[in-house]
Amino acid sequence: MTAGRPRADARAETTTSPSARRPHVAIAVVNLPAERDRRVIRECLALESAGYRVTVICPRGRERLRQLPGSRDTTIRSFAQPFAGTGLLSFAAEFAWAFLCVAWHLAVLVTRHRVVAAQVCNPPDVFWPLALAMRATGRSWIFDHHDLSPELYACKTAAPRPTVSRLLIWFERLSMRFANEVVATNESYRQIALTRGGCKPERVTIVRNGPAAGEISAPAATEPGGDKQIVYIGVINEQDHVDRAVLAAERLVGLRGRDGWEMVIAGDGECLPALRGMVDERGLGDVVRFTGWLQAPEVDALLRGATLGIQPDIFSDMTNLSTMAKTVEYLARGLPVVAVDLLETRRTAGAAGRYVATGTGDEFGKALDELLDDETQLAQMRVIAQERFTSVLAWEHQAAAYLGVWRRLVPTSPDGSS
Repeated sequence: MTAGRPRADARAETTTSPSARRPHVAIAVVNLPAERDRRVIRECLALESAGYRVTVICPRGRERLRQLPGSRDTTIRSFAQPFAGTGLLSFAAEFAWAFLCVAWHLAVLVTRHRVVAAQVCNPPDVFWPLALAMRATGRSWIFDHHDLSPELYACKTAAPRPTVSRLLIWFERLSMRFANEVVATNESYRQIALTRGGCKPERVTIVRNGPAAGEISAPAATEPGGDKQIVYIGVINEQDHVDRAVLAAERLVGLRGRDGWEMVIAGDGECLPALRGMVDERGLGDVVRFTGWLQAPEVDALLRGATLGIQPDIFSDMTNLSTMAKTVEYLARGLPVVAVDLLETRRTAGAAGRYVATGTGDEFGKALDELLDDETQLAQMRVIAQERFTSVLAWEHQAAAYLGVWRRLVPTSPDGSS
């Protein structure tokens, strides 16, 4: 008989089970399924290793996963997102639906699964009412600041509305003020938390994006005189300006012909169909190759065999103050990067980068062409890239700071209990 059998999740909650003895925490991320957000994956694995039990609330991916790949037992509670689209009304509907879904799942986790603290990753910055509710019940709340929502709106909108911009700044401030702690991805984001967010310095911790040293394999052996490879990895949306990489490839054809090199664009996003069309229209199909979205081992294999990485983001308040995850992925494999001269990009890559002024196809093409023919310079930049990663950027350094935030709010005992 099964009528009186307790449910599996109820059994997991008994005080005698190992999972029940570990403090249970939740992470909400709503702009990507958790299995496609490498920062969130690394955060979950770090929390597991430190004795926490983790549940992630996120949009439902194609595979409808219920456990985070590579994790010990991190659970995924997903929701459908029927309102994703473009335009102000679509975004408003998408964010409102995400808020309701996160609120529902979080309420279930608090009341039935003993969640003691939560972290929310922006965008959007709409979850501050949940921070108030959590803190009112004695539970902690962390705001993981992934993107600058006001600046992101400005760079994705041809004519930003001042009222919307002011509302986004207000929501951002409330998101920071009502959190116990704020996690910033770089120094510029920390300064925004201190100024625009009104946070005290001791409440803001920098945790950068980037892979762990353990995710990086040894560089692939390259044959002398073999084809050289320029790589872009990441999201392909309007604000990413990956079309600049295609224009750079077109300029390279004019500078060095079509033999001996290729450009690989690895990623997915709303602009991918248009980008494929652009390559076809310009007759670049023999020198530009698309791979689609790659998993972490595939990214590692691609970058280990590459010659250069390209970061085609052009200047905006958003890009100037943001650290691009792809840049750290490049540096982790000792891959020099060609990029527009942006504040946080230069802080990240230093002398492992070659910088152009505005990011036109002509500027990128010329810089790439020069470096492809300069093995001495490339070798020096590879050494600098690997040193930057090993000493500062590797996730091992970031995980220590990240876990320090959680331990201040939800200490764990040697047996894993709070």
